[in-house]
Amino acid sequence: MTDRKTLCETFLSATPFAGWQRGPLAGDASNRRYERLTGDSGETVVLMDAPPEKGEDVRPFIRVAGYLRDHGLSAPEILAHDVEQGFLLLEDLGDDLYARVILREPALEKELYEAATGALVTLHQAPMPDLEPYGPRMMAEMSGLALSKYRAGILGSQDADLQARFEDMFEDILRETVKGDPVLVQRDYHAENLLWLPDREGVARVGLLDFQDARAGHPAYDLVSLLQDARRDVPAGIEMQMIDRYVVASGVDESGFRTAYTVLGVQRNLRILGVFARLSMDYGKPHYVDLIPRVWNHFIRGLEHPVLARVAALLHESLPAPTPENLDKLRP
Repeated sequence: MTDRKTLCETFLSATPFAGWQRGPLAGDASNRRYERLTGDSGETVVLMDAPPEKGEDVRPFIRVAGYLRDHGLSAPEILAHDVEQGFLLLEDLGDDLYARVILREPALEKELYEAATGALVTLHQAPMPDLEPYGPRMMAEMSGLALSKYRAGILGSQDADLQARFEDMFEDILRETVKGDPVLVQRDYHAENLLWLPDREGVARVGLLDFQDARAGHPAYDLVSLLQDARRDVPAGIEMQMIDRYVVASGVDESGFRTAYTVLGVQRNLRILGVFARLSMDYGKPHYVDLIPRVWNHFIRGLEHPVLARVAALLHESLPAPTPENLDKLRP
């Protein structure tokens, strides 16, 4: 079988970017790999290498990128592609990730979050594309990763009956509280996936990177991703201001939206507890364990909402706290 290096060189040779200097770019938690290509005049593009044999598929990225761009949002333009072999050449949106910009210029933090919230308002007013739903059953099962991976990793054994009981109970809560017309949810809308593009106007100042897993879901979901960030502490004041801003700008029912926001926060943070434990134990990426205490704090705070009372006791009893000793058990 032809190796990825040869396939990549063959792909590039058929594009205007053949011969450009290549250098690695930081990747993500997937099997995708990225490089930056630089031309003689300093212009750059980004290469995505997404091996189909490892379960990657570039078609959703192409489709969602086109949809986002059609509605005035700054997803990268697709410059060349080989769908069968899993290669894309993308517009280079730069290196100014939100997280880096805020570290460098803390005074910009509120402006950046206002822009990101505004981009969601614009996106959620657009006609819905045809996407698979991110519905209550799937969300409940994804939350169950906190039991099958995080809990089991610490305690050393799984409890399938406990997990099934939790998922059924949580599914009922999700059905009761997460309602309304769906929107496109990107599912990883946070400061390590957003780029600041101050030379553009309005919502186009927010560069979008990680959206290939988009589904049809509740409008609060990406706002939770943004404001209950697993990788950085978002000030509580900014979280509250951005929720207020979204409610006013979108005209949603405030009470129902805030309830859904809280429930989805618990759902998402439970899933992340499981995903981070799995990335460490199964894939040898222990640095994700260091992020777990922040995720736990988001989860515990949300669990105080009365609508979650049916699962709160079960989760308090079942999930061990992320003490240093427990976290060490999740490291490979």
